[in-house]
Amino acid sequence: MATIRFAIDSWARRFPHIDRVLLAVVALLLLLAAVEPPQASASLVFTLNALAGVAPFLTLSVAIAAYAKASSADNLIAQAFRGHTLGMICLAALIGALSPFCSCGVIPLIAALLAMGVPLAPVMAFWLSSPLMDPSMFVLTLGTLGPAFAIGKTLAALGIGLLGGFGIWAIQRTGGLATPLRDGVGDGGCGGARIRSPKPVVWRFWNEPARRDAFVREGGRNLFFLGKWLTLAFVLESLMVRYVPAEWVAQWVGDTSGWSVVIAALVGIPAYLNGYAALPLVGGLIGQGMSAGAGMAFLLAGGVSSIPAAIAVFALARVPVFLAYLGFALFGAIVAGLVYGVAG
Repeated sequence: MATIRFAIDSWARRFPHIDRVLLAVVALLLLLAAVEPPQASASLVFTLNALAGVAPFLTLSVAIAAYAKASSADNLIAQAFRGHTLGMICLAALIGALSPFCSCGVIPLIAALLAMGVPLAPVMAFWLSSPLMDPSMFVLTLGTLGPAFAIGKTLAALGIGLLGGFGIWAIQRTGGLATPLRDGVGDGGCGGARIRSPKPVVWRFWNEPARRDAFVREGGRNLFFLGKWLTLAFVLESLMVRYVPAEWVAQWVGDTSGWSVVIAALVGIPAYLNGYAALPLVGGLIGQGMSAGAGMAFLLAGGVSSIPAAIAVFALARVPVFLAYLGFALFGAIVAGLVYGVAG
């Protein structure tokens, strides 16, 4: 892996306009071609077949995200932070589970909300549920892991958001976490504009040329983003199926392991690549013996508290808020994994 990383960094410096994820795909395939040519061919065929299988779901997810952008439907998020605190917690968790924001992309919105004086409890509910599920994620989860997993992950996202929101509300009732933001943190910059000045929703966006252009731009951007990550994920899945012993997977995170859900949740934090890339990887692990509950815990823990997301949260929030964020995320992921393992 160090050799691959060195090659990617070298190529990235030489060709600064080429995407690093695509460079990683090329580097992996070239390395395989050099050391084990049959596996290079097998990985390429595996990846192309997997992309073809997920193409309908990928197309639909891209269209949904582009529609939300072109119609300004993503600005409906502002509606979740008006009213009584307890009602805001429920609505924020629900809106978070439906909003198209990743764990890092949601940070500017959180900064804006807290700087504007929105209570921490509903903000935390949105903060936790938003990275875990959105319409595009639901469609791709449906295509890669099936309807039961997609519905279960949606309910888990909502549940973790509610857990964090009401947990923060209870802590603040005792006088804790009164000042959530670090000194000097602003109002979220341009990313918080949709909160400060939300635009009206135009459901029939195609009547306006500017919105049609936004639909095309957003669709192309999402297609490239999702396509590159899924391509890398399928290449990695092909290698995992080839080189990771199924017995090892079953031993540590299989149905017979009493600690499979906890282990998967803890491993998910550093090992998580990307919400969309993680789906086929978990599908491959489940095929090799990983329990469904462990797969759910891996996706949930990694989606909220992956290392890049944790760093972003740490830079924004004070340490007690940061620890509460991680605690609720990890505890919620473990509980959801255990529940899904029993229910599934």
